[in-house]
Amino acid sequence: MTESQIAPTLPSHSDGVNLCLAELLQYKNQAVRWLPPAQSVWSQLNGQHVSRQKGRGMNFSEVRPYQAGDDIRAIDWRVTARTGKTHTKLFTEEREQPVMLLIDISNSMRFGSQLLLKSVQAAHFASLLSWLAVREKDRIGAIIYDGKQLTECKPTARRQGPLRVINALIEVHKAQTSAASEDQYKQSNENNYSLPFSDALKHLHHLCPKGSEIVVISDFYQLALSDKRRLSQLRHHNRIQFVQIHDPLEQGQTSFTGYESVTDNKQSLWLDFSAKKTKEKLSEQYLAHQLFIKDMAQTLAIPLHSLSAAIPLLQQLGGQRIHHG
Repeated sequence: MTESQIAPTLPSHSDGVNLCLAELLQYKNQAVRWLPPAQSVWSQLNGQHVSRQKGRGMNFSEVRPYQAGDDIRAIDWRVTARTGKTHTKLFTEEREQPVMLLIDISNSMRFGSQLLLKSVQAAHFASLLSWLAVREKDRIGAIIYDGKQLTECKPTARRQGPLRVINALIEVHKAQTSAASEDQYKQSNENNYSLPFSDALKHLHHLCPKGSEIVVISDFYQLALSDKRRLSQLRHHNRIQFVQIHDPLEQGQTSFTGYESVTDNKQSLWLDFSAKKTKEKLSEQYLAHQLFIKDMAQTLAIPLHSLSAAIPLLQQLGGQRIHHG
C-alpha cells in the first residue's frame, strides 16, 4: 500500500504505534455517514449494504380511559376490572440507549506488522462508534482493559462522552506503550499481577444499564471458555457485538523472509520467516483461535465482525457494494 493511499485516511502525524487526539477526533465528522437511513457500520462489516436502525424499547407512561382506535393489546385489564371501565396503557418510546464499549489494549493487542498496532485500530473504531452513538442521541461509556487494570468511563451523553473515552484511551495506551519499552517494565513484570479478561466482563456486567448496546473490541486471545457464562448473563438483558481485530502476520501472511524474535508475552522465540513451515504453523494457530471465537459467538448468538490492523479503518468500512440480484 502506498503512502498516497494511506494519507487521506490517516493524519500525517499518526505513526500507527502511538495515539494522538487529532487522529481520533477525525471520526466525529465521519460518523454522519452511518446515521439512519444511511448504511449501518455493522452491515458494512458484514459485507452487506442494508439500512438497519437500532430497535428502541418502550417505557410505560400512564393509564387512561380507552379511546376508539386504541390497540386492544394495550388494554390494562387490572384497572379495567377494578373500575368497571376499559383503560389503556400508554407508552413512550425510549429514545436514549446506553452504548458500552469494552476495549482491549492488552499485550496481544499491542502488536502490528504493517500499518497499525491492533490496539490503535481498536481505538480508531471505538472513536467512530462513540461519535456515532452521541449523534444518535445515545449515551456512550467504556471499559478499557490493558491486562493489568480497568479504566472506567461511565455512560455520558453529548460530546463529553466520546471525549472522555478518547482521552482515557490515549492516556492508558501511552502508559502501556511507554512501560513496554522500558527495562524496568520487564523486571517488574516477573512479579506483575495479571488481570483476567473475566474481570473486565464482570465489571461490564455491573456497570451496564439494562438494555445497553455492548461492543467488545478485542483480538479475543484473553477470552476463555469459562467466560461464556458471564457473556450469557450480559446478553440476557443487553445486545452484544464482537469486533475482532487481527493482523496478517498472525495468519502467516508476510513478505518478510528473515529471522525475527517474536513473543506472546509469555516466551520469546526466533522464527525463520523464510521457512514455509513457520508460516503454516502461524496459520494453524490462527485458524484454531478462529474456531474457538466463532463457536463461542455462535453458541451465544453474538454477531462477530472482523477488522484488519493492516488497512485504514474507513477504507474497510467503505468497501465495494454488493449487489443482490
